[in-house]
Amino acid sequence: MAYKIHTRPNLYIPIYLILLSGLFMLSSAQSAGDKFVIAQVHYGGGGDWYGDQTSISNWLKFLRKRTDIETANERVIVKLTDRNLYQYPMLYIGGHGNIRFTEKEVEVLRFYLTHGGFLFVNDDYGLDKSFRREMSRVFPDQELQPIPNSHLIYHCFYDLRGLPKIHEHDGEPAQGFGLFHDGRMVVYYVYSSDIGDGLEDASVHRDDTPEVRELATKMAINIAVYVLTH
Repeated sequence: MAYKIHTRPNLYIPIYLILLSGLFMLSSAQSAGDKFVIAQVHYGGGGDWYGDQTSISNWLKFLRKRTDIETANERVIVKLTDRNLYQYPMLYIGGHGNIRFTEKEVEVLRFYLTHGGFLFVNDDYGLDKSFRREMSRVFPDQELQPIPNSHLIYHCFYDLRGLPKIHEHDGEPAQGFGLFHDGRMVVYYVYSSDIGDGLEDASVHRDDTPEVRELATKMAINIAVYVLTH
């Protein structure tokens, strides 16, 4: 017996694993039904997990307007130990500062990712060191791999040249990294790019030109389409 997680066709959890981990699926009345939802992770460690406050709502709006994907209107905030975590096919982590998972959160995130879930991480500048440290706890047998410009995540809806550069920060080129399980990319991490800031309301980052914001929007749509088709 297995339970389906949200709308991903391959996202199932065996019931005995749910019981062993102490997790329980909330009723469908507490989810967003068949609408695509992006859940922002409330993590520990002191970093500003709550940032990019208009990014996800704008992201969902663009998905509704430019694709046939039905979406929620706003982000959902979750902790990795929340019982409703498995309702969401995609998690979002952003911020500038330190991130630290508990041992339980490490176990839950590993289980979530290896059973069909997907994590998108946006380094707002300053998250890199702690994020890499924590992911080495989640997947101790592998390291983040550079994602080549030929990867489908850059071409599945819009045909992009690769990860766009949105903010200068320290001037490094935009870099995309991934972690894989059974050949499927389960974590996509953008460094020195800041897609989240490019999705914010125009009044938040006035230096972002319309052209740059459009690149961030196209990349975000590609990420969501990739998640829903893989």
